[in-house]
Amino acid sequence: MVTSNPTQGGAVAAREVNDFDRRDFDWYVDKAVEAVVFVCGVSAIVFVLGIFVFVTKEGIGFIIEHLNFREFFLTPYWSPSDADDPEYGILALIAGTASVTGLAMLVAIPFSLGTAIYIAEFASGKTREALKVLVELLAAIPSVVWGFIGLVIMNPLIIKWFDVPVGLCVLNAGIILGLMAAPIMTSIAEDALKAVPDRYREAAEAMGATRWQVTYKVVLPAAKNGLLGGVLLGVGRGFGETMAVLMATGHAVNIPDSIFDSVRALTATIAAELGETVVGGEHYQVLFTIGILLFLVTFTVNLTADLIVRGIRKG
Repeated sequence: MVTSNPTQGGAVAAREVNDFDRRDFDWYVDKAVEAVVFVCGVSAIVFVLGIFVFVTKEGIGFIIEHLNFREFFLTPYWSPSDADDPEYGILALIAGTASVTGLAMLVAIPFSLGTAIYIAEFASGKTREALKVLVELLAAIPSVVWGFIGLVIMNPLIIKWFDVPVGLCVLNAGIILGLMAAPIMTSIAEDALKAVPDRYREAAEAMGATRWQVTYKVVLPAAKNGLLGGVLLGVGRGFGETMAVLMATGHAVNIPDSIFDSVRALTATIAAELGETVVGGEHYQVLFTIGILLFLVTFTVNLTADLIVRGIRKG
């Protein structure tokens, strides 16, 4: 008859626990990967704060010593190269940015929402996957390529179709910027539509509603916050675009009276003039002050959109 020794059994169990808790190579790999992921996550916050601190440091001198709020925001006279009396009014630049962004949203919102509704509610199988890939490819086109499209293709077409002297105008930049902002808006809108529970659709279909009635009367109202978040992200994307706007607007300091007027955007002004300024000079500081304004506006828009999207996902 073989009897078991309780002491021996306890020793075996303790040995198994020690083997399980032993810090072997896999344990160190796991900790190293965890540390790398943590650093990558924190670095995004650090980079954003670093950019804001740098831009603020370069522009704070003008804000404290020379900023005249009325002249800076409410006058359209931008003449920084005048040695005797330089003028730094950004009203025309704000108007140009707002007009281009507004027209871009008029182009992008119907296009992106229509695409998102079709992909999420009507398309199926290979058609849906192909459309999603095409939308992602559209988002991958560099902004300078879009600028060339506006300069080389849209410019002569606008001159020919609308009989205007110059095709580099608000219309040109609005169309180009709308196509650039549409992919991100489509992706966010599709996520918002997919987040609507299927039981909503099933209940509406059980009452005899058609697919379009389900989409229009049930899905869209339920996803409205997510759709709004996508639109706001598109606004932020359009407001902060530089190269395509620089190439497609005509880059003229002007408060537009029509969509065929050439304008200049805030971002394009920084890109075009920063390399020609004296580091630390007044013109240099003014451009960084514009950068602070752009940073605050885009940060506010993107933060609002992110909070709306997070709210609809939690809901």
